[in-house]
Amino acid sequence: MRKNLPYRAWFYFRQGWATYFAFVFAATNTLVVTYYLAIENLPALKQVFPTFVIYSVVLILIGIPLLILVGYAHYKKSPAFKTEAEISFESNPPLYRMLQNTEIILPLCLQLSNLLIKLSKDEKLTAEETAELAKIQKNLADHMGKQSFTKS
Repeated sequence: MRKNLPYRAWFYFRQGWATYFAFVFAATNTLVVTYYLAIENLPALKQVFPTFVIYSVVLILIGIPLLILVGYAHYKKSPAFKTEAEISFESNPPLYRMLQNTEIILPLCLQLSNLLIKLSKDEKLTAEETAELAKIQKNLADHMGKQSFTKS
């Protein structure tokens, strides 16, 4: 971890900047610029928003629920987030490997649980069940032989 300390610090700095500081700074900047460059110079809008505080409160009361809806739509209703997740898996070898491991291990777990139930009832395994278990073992051994952090 110590050898990666500068990279970790850089990562945390970017996260703090992009997620928190830049967000607050950009929101404040947008409110100030739009009010003092647009609202103050247009008499009709100046009557609707006589002070910066009123303008800010109205924009916040409308903007926050609107942005929550946009965020919800991004994650739940549009294909955008699904695509982002796919790209993340494609470009992150440990995540990609974890997905591959899960796809290999789940059939093994299912087969083992079925065999445990059968053995707990003092039943013998059939030749097909033994062959299926051997096939799963071979797939698992082959998969383990290709262990790497690159796509196979």
